[in-house]
Amino acid sequence: MLPAGAAWAVTAAVLGLGPGHGAALAAAAGAAGFLGLVLLTLRARTDSGPSRRRATTLTAAAVLLTVAAATTATLLHTADLRRGPLPELARAGGPAPEVGVDLTVTGDPRVRVSRGGGSGAGQNLLTVDAVVDRVAVPDGLLRGDPGPHTVRTRTPVTVLVRGEDVGAWEHLLPSTRLAAEVTVRPPGENDRESAALLIANGEPRRLGPPSLPQRIAGRLRAGLRTATDGLPPDERGLLPALVVGDTSRLPDDLWEAFRDTDLAHLVAVSGANLAIVLGVLLGPPGRAGTAERRGLAALLGIPLRTTALLGAVVTLAFVTICRPEPSVLRAAGTGLLGLLALATGRPRRAVPALAGTALLLILLDPYLARSFGFLLSVLATTGLLVLGPRWADALRARGWPRHLAGAVGATAAAQALCAPVTVVLSGHVSLVGIPCNLLAELAVAPATLLGFAVLAADPVSPALARLLAEPAAVPAGWLASVARHGAALPGGQLSWSGGWFGTVSLAVGTAALCCAVPLLLPRRPAGPRRSLAPRGWIRPVVTGALLLALLTVLLRPPLLTRIATGWPPPDWRLVMCDVGQGDMVVLPVPSEDGGPPDSAVVVDAGPDPQAADRCLRDLGIDRVPLFLATHFHADHVEGLPGVLRGRRVGAVEGTAVNDPPGEAARVAGWASRAGVPLVRAARGERRSAGPGISWEVLWPDGEEPAVMSGPNNASVALLVTVAGGLRMALLGDLEPPAQEALLSRLKAAGKENEVDVLKVAHHGSAYQDWALTAALSPRLALISCGEGNPYGHPSARTVDRLRALGATVLRTDRVGDIAVTGDTPGHLGASVHASGQRPGHGPHKPRATHGAVPGASLAVRAGRGPRAPPG
Repeated sequence: MLPAGAAWAVTAAVLGLGPGHGAALAAAAGAAGFLGLVLLTLRARTDSGPSRRRATTLTAAAVLLTVAAATTATLLHTADLRRGPLPELARAGGPAPEVGVDLTVTGDPRVRVSRGGGSGAGQNLLTVDAVVDRVAVPDGLLRGDPGPHTVRTRTPVTVLVRGEDVGAWEHLLPSTRLAAEVTVRPPGENDRESAALLIANGEPRRLGPPSLPQRIAGRLRAGLRTATDGLPPDERGLLPALVVGDTSRLPDDLWEAFRDTDLAHLVAVSGANLAIVLGVLLGPPGRAGTAERRGLAALLGIPLRTTALLGAVVTLAFVTICRPEPSVLRAAGTGLLGLLALATGRPRRAVPALAGTALLLILLDPYLARSFGFLLSVLATTGLLVLGPRWADALRARGWPRHLAGAVGATAAAQALCAPVTVVLSGHVSLVGIPCNLLAELAVAPATLLGFAVLAADPVSPALARLLAEPAAVPAGWLASVARHGAALPGGQLSWSGGWFGTVSLAVGTAALCCAVPLLLPRRPAGPRRSLAPRGWIRPVVTGALLLALLTVLLRPPLLTRIATGWPPPDWRLVMCDVGQGDMVVLPVPSEDGGPPDSAVVVDAGPDPQAADRCLRDLGIDRVPLFLATHFHADHVEGLPGVLRGRRVGAVEGTAVNDPPGEAARVAGWASRAGVPLVRAARGERRSAGPGISWEVLWPDGEEPAVMSGPNNASVALLVTVAGGLRMALLGDLEPPAQEALLSRLKAAGKENEVDVLKVAHHGSAYQDWALTAALSPRLALISCGEGNPYGHPSARTVDRLRALGATVLRTDRVGDIAVTGDTPGHLGASVHASGQRPGHGPHKPRATHGAVPGASLAVRAGRGPRAPPG
């Protein structure tokens, strides 16, 4: 394994260096190769020496030769990133050039919806990997070019398609040849496999069809989707994902649930899928090469070598249909080496086969060295092969049933090795991952086998495929249920730091836990059972205490959480949640028994379901009589699945303007799947959620002039009144034209009154109507924005003007969650709370803001300050 590990590390390091080091790396590779050959020669001359010395010499030579091979392979693979006109055009400054290209599609198109705020939100986007074969360079575009010319090349690129053109690219298959007009831009900061980002201008022109294997694979994948059309939404999206990795119809909230419960590997086509398929053909791996072999091949009397050949064909077909994803390539490589050993009569050695597969694949595709998917696949397999059997034996020695010990040992081993890597991607540790994986194992094999039966039956008989899809939906539904219930369990995820610190600390913690578990699980005595020693009560007491602590962490009872953290304060009237660059406001409904509220009206949900769910859990909210989306930008509604997760929601209300349409459709889809009605807000609407909270819709009223078009100016603006007479204005993302019109209509209706709390519009941007702000004259101004956001929110000018009006300004990027407290306007206060891991930002480090200290409270002035002149 040492040569494979060395090649992996060197390849990842060379890829990280970027261009400009080619000559030095080539020289280093040559030197390493020469030294390796010298060591091999020395070993040949010292065959009579000590065996340990010969083994050390051979290992050192193997490491040096693999390092030289890895460096050379990486340099050759990355050479195309710097050759030809496209890399030069991408690096050139000035306006983005437009060229004509012939290209070959190398991956499946990936469709998504733009999640950012602004006018581009909700727009359909498509990306697809391709290799450019020819570039038509216009006259004068490159320095030193005599005129327009055509260049043959082999340049890897990423193609981006937007808006109405997505439909023409969406159903392309790998190996399809196209001609297109594109705009050349530099690749993304983290896209090291592309020489340029090509933005398509219009529909492509097809130059050649995809290859026959790709056409067959595309037909089978499409047939599987068609056969599952009649299933419920979860099963309809999950079955193709389980069988062939097609997640195009997987509901977003279900994908989040799989990720939260560490079940995401099931929809990434892991090696388990191939193992199940090969197991049907070959039988159990331990008996595949013996006279007692089982499986379909043994039943049909197929010879051993022919069986190995059929297994290789099945493996290659599996890779073609399921696509060469990192985990699929790892499983296929390991499987092919095992089939080679089977055909040649050699013993199968799983760990060397895994190391050889990793080495071979990294030499063939160096980019796998920096692929998290490939790393996780190798780590999980290593855990199953190395730690799993040992842990299973240890559990059986302690009296566990054989099958349960094997399942728990294998699952725990894979989780232990993968957790330090997954925490970098997710920012949390799943505390329910192992039990959820154990429950999922009951359904993985039936769902996979029945799914492949549907896949194979559709070309022959679509009716039979639809018939088989019904029983296949049963185990798929079980998997969806396990994921949803596991994700809904309070405290199922533990926030954790990312980066190297998070990885190392979690690895150390996991190792410590592995050392502590045997102390808590005593071995079963071999002789007659003895009574407990005088101090034998210590072990069960400690074990019970740890189990109780674990249940407390998982369930997080609101009362204990409130005592431990002091959050939320007992008299909170509003909480602005720290959800990063977005908005989320929670208005509690007073409890009838006078206890802490467990019900609240939620206005917006931010951009991340995890952050939205975290905030409501911290507040102890499990009922939401109304969720109100001020408008349909992603930074206000993408967190809605987190609000819906495990809570009773009475209704979802939104603005009457479905813009952006893609995001509005997603909100409608989430509400429909949750069985929650979707209603529209209208100006003048008055609602209440009990005697302690009521609100009026101030805007919009459907009569806005054209100058106020757009999602921001269609934001629902509310005037909220809570127990004790506190008045709060929530302005969504209204911009100056809408704010000015709102003030005019408030004056006309005689409702121009001061408020105690203002949710500043549009994350505190510089575009505000200060006449409206002066008329409202807030004492406390709240700004929701993300730390280090690219929009510059909040504007320093806006913060200064709010202070000049006499308002105390609090912002989530500085202090985290913000709670407004007090029973009357004369006792207005605020408390702040560090919210832990922030979506997209890493650990939150709150700072003091205007006297506010995280975890403490501050009082807000009772009187009114001087008004600044409007303008």
